[in-house]
Amino acid sequence: MMTETASLRETPREATEPLREDIRLLGGILGQIVREQAGDNVFDLVERARVESFRVRRSEIDRAELVSLFAEISTDDAIPVIRAFSHFALLANLAEDIHRERRRAIHVNAGEPPRDSTLAATYTKLDAADIDSATVEEALRGALVSPVITAHPTETRRRTVFETQSRITELMRYRERTALSVAETADVDLQLRRQILTLWQTALIRLSRLRIQDEIEVGLRYYDAALFEVIPKINAEVRKALRTRWPDAGLLPEPILRPGSWIGGDRDGNPYVTGEIVQRATSRAAATALEHHLEELEHLERELSMSARLVSVTPELDLLASTSGDDSAFRADEPYRRAIRGIRGRLSATALTVLGELPAHGSDDGLEAYTDPAQLQRDLGIIDTSLRRFGDETIADDRLDRLREAVEVFGFHLSGLDMRQNSEVHESVVAELLAWAGVHSDYTSLPEADRVELLSAELTTRRPLTSPDAEFSELTTKELAIMAAGAKAVRVLGAGAVPNYIISMCTSVSDMLEAAVLLKEVGVLDPGVGSEPSCPIGIVPLFETIEDLQGGADTLLATLDIPIYRAIVRSRGDSQEVMLGYSDSNKDGGYLAANWALYRAELDLVDAARKSGIRLRLFHGRGGTVGRGGGPSYEAILAQPPGAVAGSLRITEQGEVIAAKYAEPRLAHRNLETLIAATIESTLLDVEGLGSDADAAYAVLDELAALARTAYSELVHDTPGFVQYFEASTPVAEIGALNIGSRPASRKQTKAISDLRAIPWVLSWSQSRVMLPGWYGTGAAFERWIDGDDTRLATLTGLYEKWPFFRTVLSNMAMVMSKSDLGLAARYADLVPDAELRDRVFGMITDEHERTIRMYKAITGNENLFADNSGLERSVHNRFPYLEPLNHLQVELIRRYRSGDESDQVRRGIQLTMNGLATALRNSG
Repeated sequence: MMTETASLRETPREATEPLREDIRLLGGILGQIVREQAGDNVFDLVERARVESFRVRRSEIDRAELVSLFAEISTDDAIPVIRAFSHFALLANLAEDIHRERRRAIHVNAGEPPRDSTLAATYTKLDAADIDSATVEEALRGALVSPVITAHPTETRRRTVFETQSRITELMRYRERTALSVAETADVDLQLRRQILTLWQTALIRLSRLRIQDEIEVGLRYYDAALFEVIPKINAEVRKALRTRWPDAGLLPEPILRPGSWIGGDRDGNPYVTGEIVQRATSRAAATALEHHLEELEHLERELSMSARLVSVTPELDLLASTSGDDSAFRADEPYRRAIRGIRGRLSATALTVLGELPAHGSDDGLEAYTDPAQLQRDLGIIDTSLRRFGDETIADDRLDRLREAVEVFGFHLSGLDMRQNSEVHESVVAELLAWAGVHSDYTSLPEADRVELLSAELTTRRPLTSPDAEFSELTTKELAIMAAGAKAVRVLGAGAVPNYIISMCTSVSDMLEAAVLLKEVGVLDPGVGSEPSCPIGIVPLFETIEDLQGGADTLLATLDIPIYRAIVRSRGDSQEVMLGYSDSNKDGGYLAANWALYRAELDLVDAARKSGIRLRLFHGRGGTVGRGGGPSYEAILAQPPGAVAGSLRITEQGEVIAAKYAEPRLAHRNLETLIAATIESTLLDVEGLGSDADAAYAVLDELAALARTAYSELVHDTPGFVQYFEASTPVAEIGALNIGSRPASRKQTKAISDLRAIPWVLSWSQSRVMLPGWYGTGAAFERWIDGDDTRLATLTGLYEKWPFFRTVLSNMAMVMSKSDLGLAARYADLVPDAELRDRVFGMITDEHERTIRMYKAITGNENLFADNSGLERSVHNRFPYLEPLNHLQVELIRRYRSGDESDQVRRGIQLTMNGLATALRNSG
């Protein structure tokens, strides 16, 4: 590894040469395999396309050669070409990830200060800030960082592909970090060839539509891949670091890092979520957790072989061993093994009770089941205490310590499954229940005040609105079954199994109370007649549109004014979670308007929490792409307004971003520590940096957001024919028609932009390389606001230099615009049959694209879009030539598909291009 001096003397090219070598190695092996497996004709096509694509990217020459190359290609030949470039992009991603590891190691070994976004850097900042213990204790009370995994149509890679990638990564690491002979290097390269050949011969996508059951399994795979190893480790590290600095603060009694999931519980617009699916999601999660704990106990049973003839044990450990039911003469003098055998037997009995079957690594010993994780934790604590009391701290600090941490965070439920439904559905179901019970025959006709009065009264009584023999509509029957399944999971697995109930499109107090009434109906919410009410599931409003974000604080305050609801919140430690929707607000008003609406909403919600005396937790519904709130997590969290983080952060993780962050332990550790580092810094340090200038800065953004929304609306909402242009110039129709993902592309069967789900909206613009949701309207807003006034330009430059929010907005915009390519977008525009419409809309897009880049450069002083992101520039240089052929082939196949060729090969080819582009772009939806 390099010395400090060597590191500082590197030129940019020298620093990136190992990356280029890795890409050449992997690309060369893949090229050989393509030639052998697909034949010389396909290999020659791939090579010609690759060379031409690099020429296009480097010199921006005309694309005519590439267009003609694929214009007459047979579909049978197109498929292996698509697969080749998809694999090239995948392997380039892998090489980039390894290179980032390499660079971090070089910086650390050179003795350089820890980089921002690492916990080491955070601790340095905390030490310099000299914060008192009482402040830290209050700020971090109830601290939580929760990445919530959600399903996504472009993340469809099969487990085999996933595991093969991991093996290639490990081989590349081994090749670099081990002193190998020539023969040993050749052997590693042969193993790489085997893995890449396996990759080539494995289908990237499934033949059938992805079901929710499949999505559940995809989400769970990340636990064995990385999260079981990494999450307990990070929790222990953070707890130790903070308690060392503030030993009297009683910090982090619960793990700060706790994962969540939406897969199987999110039924907003997804008709395939049923009570059976909720039961499957929670039981499969429980099985994953219990199997992990049992496997670790099995390893411990083998490892803790200490003999009573050689070591002493505590009386409690001796009792645990003697009551384990293990009477084997071979282990008579091995108390730790016998104690662990008993623990494994009891946990197996728990698994049998919860799951109805004995999982892997279980042992059916007829012992009493644990009723909750605390009982298991108590027995593991007995082993830990005994080891430490008699000098075996080194052993206690290994697998046993990791298992105790794992039980603490994963319990018997693994992760919290959020449930979500649209407020309109709640309204319909509650109306039917109230009518059946004779409470009110036409609830939907009531004005808001009367609704609130009626619902509040229902929440103060245990009177049910249903009976076992009641007959309801299909919708109501299904919704009640889903909620009953969630209630059962809470009863069986504990409150952590289903921690939150989220109300999509929440616009009013009655929307909040309707969800509460339904939770009462399935026995989750106890009105507490004669005592305090309680509800183990948090009721979470989701404010999505710009108008709803602007009114969110008022909605929350009005709901908290309802005595029964306030009592419920009080029973939950005065904690209230609110979810913010990045996707629909962007689709509604555009990039800058949505970002500012979110910031303003957070300011208002923080103020509302202060006024009402509650502790606010914000849940950020971000997608992978910038148009859905994506971008570097560390900068995004630091860009939150003062008081918005307050020790807690929940954030959705979606699609190909999940694999990019959590596919293996080192990636997962890096990304999870980033979330915690930013959360702690935002909570304990002043990171906004505006001081007394805040109000003036906010006023400027108010004006800019209004201008940006107007410019965006002029295109998306007010331009005649825009919907037709969007449908023709992007693959949005194919996303729905080709059964990509389990969820329908639209909430309703309409063609309105407002009813289209955010994922296909953003994914379509990403695939066509316009990336419109990540920038459109911003350039016009800047230009109109500045209006040739250098003083106003200087104002924006000043905000960029000192305000993390504004800097992050512009940086993320630059990132997404660097991934846009209007030359390629023009090819998609050619799919629009109406020439006048095509020229008019694409002309508006092109003009705004040029205007936005021009204004970005003027405000930031940066000469190009990569000025503050050299890593992205390297990535674009290395990876984006592999995207070029995929885009051209996608256009060609879409053209054939729309002309009537709906053959399986054409359909599969389009799916493969979508998957390949999503993989290469890494945050496309």
